Amino acid sequence: MITYLYWIAVISVALFVFWGVGRYLRWKAGLIGGLAVLLIGWLMYFFHYEQHFVKNYGGVMSIEVPKGQMHIQATWKDENLWIENYNPENNTCIFSEYSKGNLLEGRVTIKNCNPLMPKAEQ
Repeated sequence: MITYLYWIAVISVALFVFWGVGRYLRWKAGLIGGLAVLLIGWLMYFFHYEQHFVKNYGGVMSIEVPKGQMHIQATWKDENLWIENYNPENNTCIFSEYSKGNLLEGRVTIKNCNPLMPKAEQ
């Protein structure tokens, strides 16, 4: 629901800029201004607001597990989504901070991690 409200607001502002600038100045300038508002709104949503809306207001977002890995868990740390996957090929656990566009993305790798199988007793 919050996502719909966000897009309604962005599109309304873009139309207002297009109509307001186009009617009183030039239509070409209004079109450029409206498209700039849409582009900035899309970039803000893609790089920041999608995750914020999902965590704080409920929403839907999809993430794919990399090929060859198995998903273990996901958790929120402040405003960041951390995902733990297991790579059976090299026996490592990978904690990855999910961020669209791979900006400020953290990654922690634990070697010799085998969470799916109990360790053999010696």
